[in-house]
Amino acid sequence: MAVISPATRFAPPLNRPFHRRSILASFHSSSRNFLFLGKPTPSSTIVSVRCQKPVSDGVSSMESMNHVVSSVSSSIDFLTLCHRLKTTKRKGWINQGINGPESIADHMYRMALMALIAGDLTGVDRERCIKMAIVHDIAEAIVGDITPSDGVPKEEKSRRETAALKEMCEVLGGGLRAEEITELWLEYENNASLEANIVKDFDKVEMILQALEYEAEHGKVLDEFFISTAGKFQTEIGKSWAAEINARRKSQLTNRQR
Repeated sequence: MAVISPATRFAPPLNRPFHRRSILASFHSSSRNFLFLGKPTPSSTIVSVRCQKPVSDGVSSMESMNHVVSSVSSSIDFLTLCHRLKTTKRKGWINQGINGPESIADHMYRMALMALIAGDLTGVDRERCIKMAIVHDIAEAIVGDITPSDGVPKEEKSRRETAALKEMCEVLGGGLRAEEITELWLEYENNASLEANIVKDFDKVEMILQALEYEAEHGKVLDEFFISTAGKFQTEIGKSWAAEINARRKSQLTNRQR
């Protein structure tokens, strides 16, 4: 998989006066005590910002505010795009006829909780695991949930998701946060660290736990999810959690047959 270079930063479109006014208003609120002796008028807010002296590095306050506006605008654009993760349902459950199945965001959220509550793991960066769980399926905001049943080759799936991630980082405006998301995503995709091993296991654990819950709720038998993950757990915590889920499933299926 090719490594994605940091995304290029774009200036905000010129048709977003609302965001600019919001930032200026915030600037005014925090600085009015020393800019004015009396209560400022709405128009004086803008004048006060534009009349500031250049800061020590030679960049004017207005240019600095434009940078803040761009950053805020890009952040909201990125979060709006991520809304699709909340509304896109996981296709594996749709194919099984599950009514009202979990979304991609639902899946990632519980994986992040797994990383949060896992017992102390020697040499493991727990915070990195949490972040990785949050972003590991983030490209699906654009490409959707591609499953083996779709018949898309692994290389093509990787190409689509890599391009989608790059596009999302461009929407975010590049910078350190975009670089961090890209690094975490590639680390997970390449199974390139102990943290990635653990989060890969959590991905499977979360899926079979959800399958167990759907079996109980809908009276179904969802063997394929348990068969597809059997023997594929890499870490001790993944193996132990999967074993507990499988034991509960066995008991659940036995009670159902009585």
